[in-house]
Amino acid sequence: MDRLPDSYFDDMYAAAGDPWQLAERWYEERKYALTMAMLPDRRYRHAFEPGCSVGVLTAQLLQRCDRVTSLDVSQAALDATRARAAGADGLDLRLGSLDAAWPAEPFDLVVISEVAYYLAGPTLRGVFDRECARLATGTTLVAAHWRHPVADYPLSGDEANALIGATEHLAPLARYLDDDVVIDVLVKGAVVSVAARGDVPGAGLRR
Repeated sequence: MDRLPDSYFDDMYAAAGDPWQLAERWYEERKYALTMAMLPDRRYRHAFEPGCSVGVLTAQLLQRCDRVTSLDVSQAALDATRARAAGADGLDLRLGSLDAAWPAEPFDLVVISEVAYYLAGPTLRGVFDRECARLATGTTLVAAHWRHPVADYPLSGDEANALIGATEHLAPLARYLDDDVVIDVLVKGAVVSVAARGDVPGAGLRR
């Protein structure tokens, strides 16, 4: 099995409109706040978000990005995201999966949130080797995943982030880790700190 089948997610959304309670759980609210705070740039031109689910994080990305292209394998999830982001400019919703060819448009931010562990290890490795090779230098990639084991998922969150972090030409910028979640921020090419990006005096002069 390369990844969980689309029918798995169709069944989840048929049973509940927000099957993972992304809009209700404090774990999710806190994780989204951490994820957004860890992004090194104040603004991004174009974010790519595969696996948007019901669009809670999508709505926050729209506040920091000129454009957001979001995918999901479930039409119900896309419909929920469209309703949540009603009136927002710059959102492009598409039916698709993380392991398919990514859109050809240039992105300066890629957000992999609670989705990579749905893929088998070799499939995930192949996706990131293929797609990250064509990302522009300076692109930010953030990967955030639940750390506890889920019997249905091919990978754990730790395994997913480790595979992503081992991608050639992706360098680590920041990491958050607790018992529940791991969040890694990676950059294509050379790493420049947040302070150095903002020309803060003394940045880059660590002892």
